[in-house]
Amino acid sequence: MGNRVERKVAIVTGAGSNGPGVGNGRAAAIVYAREGAQVMLVDRNLPSAEKTGGMIKDEGGTCFSFEADVSVSGDCEAMAQTCIDTFGRIDILHNNVAIPGDPGGPVEVDEASWDRVMAVNLKSIFLACKYVLPHMERQGGGSIVNISSVGAIRARLHRPNVSYSASKAAIEALSRDVAIQYASRGIRSNTILIGGVFTPRIVAERPGVDVEDLVRKRGAQTPSGQLGDAFDVAYAALFLASDEAKHITGATLAVDGGKSAFMNVAIVEGVDGGGQVT
Repeated sequence: MGNRVERKVAIVTGAGSNGPGVGNGRAAAIVYAREGAQVMLVDRNLPSAEKTGGMIKDEGGTCFSFEADVSVSGDCEAMAQTCIDTFGRIDILHNNVAIPGDPGGPVEVDEASWDRVMAVNLKSIFLACKYVLPHMERQGGGSIVNISSVGAIRARLHRPNVSYSASKAAIEALSRDVAIQYASRGIRSNTILIGGVFTPRIVAERPGVDVEDLVRKRGAQTPSGQLGDAFDVAYAALFLASDEAKHITGATLAVDGGKSAFMNVAIVEGVDGGGQVT
C-alpha cells in the first residue's frame, strides 16, 4: 500500500470490467485504493463492481459498491450524496464509463444509436460533474479525471465510428471548461486519451477471437511495438488525481504508446520512377 492519495475519497464510475480480467475502471479503483484512498465503486453491473471490491478488500483497502446508470440524472445525484453520507467528502471523480456504439458515419448510424452513445459517453460526465462539483467546492478542492480516447483526435479510414469519436472529442472540451471555471476554487479537471491498450472489452466484443494474434497485430500498429494495459492508464490517472499534479488542470495526457504522435506512411510505387511518401 502506498500513500499518494492517502485520506482522499475517490468515486470511480465504470468500476467493474466488461469481461474477465481487469479493465480501465477496475484498475483505477484498485490503484487508488492501493495508494490510500477510500473508493466508491460505481457500475450499472453491481456484481462486477462487487468483484472489484473483493479484490480491493483482499489487499486491505477500503471501498463499497454502488449500482447506478450514470447517464441518468437521479442516479448521479444519489451517487454523489451516498458518497458524502458514507465517507464525508469527495476528493477524486474518475469518469470512466463508455460504450463503443455502432460503427459508421452519419449515413450509417441511426439517431437512437447516436443518442445512446452521447448519453453514456458524454452526458454521464456532465451529470457526474453536476452533482459532485458542489461538494468539491464546499470542501475547498478536488480532482476530476475524465477518460477519453485517441478516437477524439484521430479518425479511422476503413472503420469509422462517428458517434464514439464525437463523444470522446467533446469530453476534452467539457473537461477543459470545468478546469477553467473551477481553477480558482481548487478543483482540477484533466483528460486521459487512451490508445493501444488491451482490456477485457476487446475480447468480450469479439467472441472466439485468437487473443494472442489480436494482441500481436495491434501491438505492431503501435510505435512502442506492444500494447499497454489498464494499469498503465490507472497510474496516469493516479498522478493526475494526486497532489503531485496540483499545478496541472485543463490538460490532456495521452497513454497510447505513441499512437497519437505517429503518422502512418505508405510508399506509392511508380511515382517519378521511385516512390512517394504519403
